[in-house]
Amino acid sequence: MPSELKFTNTHEWVRPEGDGVYTIGITDHAQSMLGDMVFVELPEVDAATEAGEDCAVAESVKAASDIYAPLTGYVVAVNEELESSPELVNTDPYGDGWLFQIKAEDESEVADLLDADNYLDLVDESE
Repeated sequence: MPSELKFTNTHEWVRPEGDGVYTIGITDHAQSMLGDMVFVELPEVDAATEAGEDCAVAESVKAASDIYAPLTGYVVAVNEELESSPELVNTDPYGDGWLFQIKAEDESEVADLLDADNYLDLVDESE
């Protein structure tokens, strides 16, 4: 798990890209719990996001799961590769399996996210 990322307690990861833009995906733990992805419903570009609100859906062979926006802002890009290859979320959750990018309204919200160690503690407690 990349240590430079931030995490939510709902298993999303956040990577800063600069200029207030953040790439969002789901963690390796989350994708392994969900199983093989069959479809990912992503938000629309320019859609507003509210931290903690659902904004996408990951559907696997096991279940459908909401994906929550970790930051308030608006969507500036989505990973169109997932339309034809949703399995990228399983094979490369921190790389090619990213979901969308948000331009944050208030970058101070990042301070509320978990660092890698705290996220690992959260995962350990849930198992």
